[in-house]
Amino acid sequence: MKYIILGLGNFGSSLAIKLTELNNEVIGVDNQMAKVEAIKDKITHAIKLDATDSAAVSNLPLRDTDVVVVAIGEDQGNNVLATALMKKMNVKRLISRAVQGLQEMVLEAMQVDEIIHPEQETAERWAKKLNMRGVVDSFELNEEYMIIEVEVPEEYHEKTLQEIRFREDYDLIILTTMKITEVKNEIGCMKKITNIKGVASADTKLYKDDIMVIYGNKKDIHKLLQDQENERNKK
Repeated sequence: MKYIILGLGNFGSSLAIKLTELNNEVIGVDNQMAKVEAIKDKITHAIKLDATDSAAVSNLPLRDTDVVVVAIGEDQGNNVLATALMKKMNVKRLISRAVQGLQEMVLEAMQVDEIIHPEQETAERWAKKLNMRGVVDSFELNEEYMIIEVEVPEEYHEKTLQEIRFREDYDLIILTTMKITEVKNEIGCMKKITNIKGVASADTKLYKDDIMVIYGNKKDIHKLLQDQENERNKK
């Protein structure tokens, strides 16, 4: 996959390096040459560029990029400006960093796809999450087992867990399912919230666009994700 990381501070540079180590193509962007020089040999490309300059960012390969991450943290104004510019450019998937509450509400008003909170979340966790298509979130329990949140695929729509034979086919356990709904935040803009439906059973019915919380061995999880990727490619 192809990523553009805008802002190469501690979080942005760590995320760029880890995504590169996972065999992705990563372009890192910062307006300070020292930060660009420090990372240029560790990622695919590193560019000195002002991410708030529309003429400058138009030279980036935005149409061919799967995910753009605005990781600017030191200057919240530039973070919002860069995010607004990426939104205007209609990038495929836009993720932006929020440092405090008001900034997060502004980003929600822009309807960015996801918001990062680096103070609570590590670059390594985000790199692994972004590296797996279809995964909403993931949490490693140890070297062998993990819990992931995965979007319910279209072929599972309105089927029960018993009908899809999930345990038999993948040796994985669906712990629960979640539904994403939208509500208004404090300034009247829509934000997404997660509603957990309770412990899953054989009679639990799945719905497209809901999320499955899955526990199991990493190799079995990767098999599931690969099968889902193959199904998407057929369409």
